[in-house]
Amino acid sequence: MVFQRGQKVKVYQPSTDESWRPYMDRFVGLHGIITDPDTTINDPDALMEVSLDKKGTHRLPQDCLRLIDD
Repeated sequence: MVFQRGQKVKVYQPSTDESWRPYMDRFVGLHGIITDPDTTINDPDALMEVSLDKKGTHRLPQDCLRLIDD
Protein backbone atom coordinates (compact mmCIF):
# COMPACT_ATOMS: atom_id res chain seq x y z
CA MET A 1 0.00 0.00 0.00
CA VAL A 2 1.30 3.45 -0.89
CA PHE A 3 0.64 6.14 1.69
CA GLN A 4 0.54 9.80 0.74
CA ARG A 5 0.71 13.02 2.72
CA GLY A 6 -2.67 14.15 4.02
CA GLN A 7 -4.32 10.73 4.02
CA LYS A 8 -6.32 9.79 7.10
CA VAL A 9 -5.20 6.64 8.87
CA LYS A 10 -6.02 4.52 11.88
CA VAL A 11 -3.48 2.72 14.04
CA TYR A 12 -5.30 -0.60 13.83
CA GLN A 13 -2.74 -2.96 15.37
CA PRO A 14 0.65 -2.95 17.07
CA SER A 15 3.60 -3.45 14.74
CA THR A 16 4.65 -7.02 14.02
CA ASP A 17 8.12 -5.99 15.23
CA GLU A 18 7.91 -6.91 18.93
CA SER A 19 10.35 -4.19 19.96
CA TRP A 20 7.64 -1.66 19.01
CA ARG A 21 4.83 -3.35 20.99
CA PRO A 22 5.16 -1.50 24.34
CA TYR A 23 5.33 1.84 22.51
CA MET A 24 2.47 1.00 20.12
CA ASP A 25 -0.05 -0.24 22.70
CA ARG A 26 -1.03 3.30 23.67
CA PHE A 27 -1.76 4.29 20.05
CA VAL A 28 -3.88 1.36 18.81
CA GLY A 29 -7.33 2.60 17.82
CA LEU A 30 -6.29 6.25 17.32
CA HIS A 31 -6.81 8.20 14.10
CA GLY A 32 -4.38 10.59 12.48
CA ILE A 33 -3.07 12.14 9.27
CA ILE A 34 0.07 11.18 7.33
CA THR A 35 2.45 14.14 7.49
CA ASP A 36 5.60 12.57 6.05
CA PRO A 37 5.21 9.34 4.09
CA ASP A 38 8.22 7.20 3.26
CA THR A 39 7.63 7.11 -0.48
CA THR A 40 11.16 6.01 -1.32
CA ILE A 41 11.11 2.73 0.59
CA ASN A 42 7.40 2.21 1.25
CA ASP A 43 7.66 -1.15 2.99
CA PRO A 44 6.07 -2.39 6.22
CA ASP A 45 9.29 -1.91 8.19
CA ALA A 46 9.71 1.74 7.16
CA LEU A 47 8.60 4.50 9.51
CA MET A 48 6.07 7.17 8.62
CA GLU A 49 5.36 10.43 10.37
CA VAL A 50 1.75 10.57 11.54
CA SER A 51 -0.02 13.36 13.40
CA LEU A 52 -2.31 11.53 15.84
CA ASP A 53 -5.44 13.17 17.23
CA LYS A 54 -4.59 14.73 20.62
CA LYS A 55 -1.34 12.72 20.88
CA GLY A 56 1.10 14.74 18.75
CA THR A 57 3.24 13.65 15.83
CA HIS A 58 5.02 10.29 15.90
CA ARG A 59 7.03 8.11 13.53
CA LEU A 60 5.27 4.77 13.28
CA PRO A 61 5.84 1.54 11.31
CA GLN A 62 3.66 1.23 8.22
CA ASP A 63 2.44 -2.26 9.12
CA CYS A 64 0.32 -0.85 11.95
CA LEU A 65 -1.55 1.71 9.82
CA ARG A 66 -4.70 1.42 7.74
CA LEU A 67 -6.28 4.06 5.51
CA ILE A 68 -9.72 5.30 6.58
CA ASP A 69 -12.48 7.13 4.72
CA ASP A 70 -13.95 10.44 5.81
